[in-house]
This record gives sequence, C-alpha cells and structure tokens, in this order.
Amino acid sequence: MKQDNMLAMILAGGRGSRLHELTSKVAKPAVAYGGKYRIVDFPLSNCANSGIDVVGVLTQYESVLLNSYVSAGRRWGLDAKDSGVYVLPPREKADAELDVYRGTADAISQNIDFIDTYSPDYLLILSGDHIYKMDYAKMLAFHKERKADATIAVIPVTLEEASRFGIMNTNEDDSIYEFEEKPAEPKSNLASMGIYIFNWKTLRKLLMADIKNPDSHHDFGKDIIPTLLGDGKKLYAYRFEGYWKDVGTIDSLWEANMDLLNPDNELDLNDRTWRIYTEDVTALPQYVGPEATIQNAFITQGCVIEGEVKNSVLFTGAKVGAGAKVIDSVLMPGAVIEDGAVVTRALVADGIQIGKGAVVGSADSEHIELVAKRVKGAE
Repeated sequence: MKQDNMLAMILAGGRGSRLHELTSKVAKPAVAYGGKYRIVDFPLSNCANSGIDVVGVLTQYESVLLNSYVSAGRRWGLDAKDSGVYVLPPREKADAELDVYRGTADAISQNIDFIDTYSPDYLLILSGDHIYKMDYAKMLAFHKERKADATIAVIPVTLEEASRFGIMNTNEDDSIYEFEEKPAEPKSNLASMGIYIFNWKTLRKLLMADIKNPDSHHDFGKDIIPTLLGDGKKLYAYRFEGYWKDVGTIDSLWEANMDLLNPDNELDLNDRTWRIYTEDVTALPQYVGPEATIQNAFITQGCVIEGEVKNSVLFTGAKVGAGAKVIDSVLMPGAVIEDGAVVTRALVADGIQIGKGAVVGSADSEHIELVAKRVKGAE
C-alpha cells in the first residue's frame, strides 16, 4: 500500500449473466481472455505495476475458482511482507437474505473494518471485469493536485453508446457538476469506467450514513456520487487515454480478443514496461502440422494445429484437426475442432468439442455464436 497510503478494492462479485454459459460456473472476472489470461489479471496487474501493495477482492457469485485464483498473490508480486491480495466475500449474517453484497457501496461498507486496519488516506475502487492497462499512481497525483474529494476515471464514447453508461457532465476544468446513470439523451460522452479514488475519511462517513438509509440502493452511481455532489464536495473526471473494454457480452468479449490481432492494438500484451501477470500454466509448446495454414492468428502454448486458422485467437491447449477451418473465431482453453469441421464467427467455450465435419457459425451472422455444448459431427 506504499503508493501514498492508498488501498485498492476490486469489485468482483458480478454475475455476468450476459455472458450466458461462460459464467454459469465461474464469476465473470475469472473468465479466460487473450489466450492465457483471466479478466481479473488486468486490475490486479495494474495495482502491482502502480505500486499498490494491498488489494481486497470482493467476491460473491460463483466465487470458488475466483477465490482460489486471486488468493495466490505471488502471481502479481503481491506476496511480499506488508503486501497481499485478500479475498473478501460477503459477511456471514444471521439473516440469510443479507448474506450478500446489496450494491457496490454496500460491498465496501461490509469491509470497513478491513480497510480501517490499514488506515489509508485514499481508497481506490475498481471494477473487476474490464480489460485495460492503467497507472493508478498518475490518477492519484491528479486527485491530489486538485484537492478532490473524489476522482472518477472516464473515457470518451460515442453519443450512441453513452446511454449505456454512467455519464459525467463536467466543467472546463474537468470538475463534475452532474452524474447521469444511462441517460436517454446524454449531455456528454464521458463514460464512467467504474474506477474511483476517494478520500477515505470522507467516504467512510458517507458509507456509515448510507448503511442506515432504508431508501438507499447502496450503490456508488445511484447514491454515493449524487450525495457527494449534493453536499458540494469536489469531484473531478480523470480522462483516460488508451485501450479499455467492457467485456460484458459475448460480442464484446469476442471483439476484445480480435483486437489482439491488430498490430497497432493499444493493449500490447508484450509490453515489458507494464506486464500483465497471470497463472503460469504448464503446457507443451504449440505444434503446427505440415499441412496446416495460419494467417493472422494469436496462438498460445499447447495448441495443436493441423488445419486452417485465419483471423482467430486460440487459447492454451486448443486443437484444430486436419482439414478443419477456424475463421474469425475464438477457441477458449482446451477447445477441440475435429477433422473437417468449420467454425466461423464463433466463440467456443472451454473444453468444448466440435465433431468431424460439423459447421458452426456464419460469416453473415450479426452476432457472434457462443458454442457452449458439444457439437456432434459425422459418425
């Protein structure tokens, strides 16, 4: 927590229902991405690279795999003395109905005792399900320069997209005068990234009052931020420049993987100055057969390719049989495309097998086809 005494809390309890079967057994932040990563690797790596040593990960839905994964802080260099990644599920309560996080603010409220243990000056709150690289130390410097009570990271979106986000309306100096949640007619295109820095003492007082408010949604966007604005506190928008992706749907998860095929992609997972750390999976090197053809593909260790792969991303252990074609698609860990099968504009889930000669997806489809069950082929 050496970064000017700032502690980070990652909100990682979302259900991710728009990812359908991909989140039926695992939490959204634990979903695989980019060949060998998990989505939660990004905020955790950002914390490590930004000099933040103590990170709480607030989990809830289908959290068994996520809990075991993030508890190994050594993956991100957060296992040294006075540092660590701490798994923080909802507190056990006598009333079973309250044994959950009721909202984003409630998730922090339930962990006030944990936060107080470290006596931070600043609290960094992060969504655990976005893909981006960001130096939180620069955001904190911005926050301190403006003597802000709260700073909210924003990214420009198109006005058509703006109605899907929380929108910050700002003055010329980037001070925020109004927050609108998913406005039908947005006044601005500055979308909240779900990244906040608060002065802890100020936020703590608000959270204690919010706990006692029966009419509250216990949510930062609906309650805490409007209250700060109503109280005349100083809120600023921190403009982020770079790659950021909300991978909340099958289409957006596919797009984020496809972005890796662009040589000018701003994410640049090979950047040695800002590494994204992940689990080191033991796997054989990739094997490309003598009859295989590969064009513009992102291929990870353990893959076996004997057919054709074009404009696609293959995760660890994916297999493409002889005569098979994988075009504009994402094969997640252990996916198997048997001989002669054709996969086009699809996302094939972990360990799914597509049988011999089967045809999945279409070049003309508007949306990406999620394949989450075995597809039988020719017997």
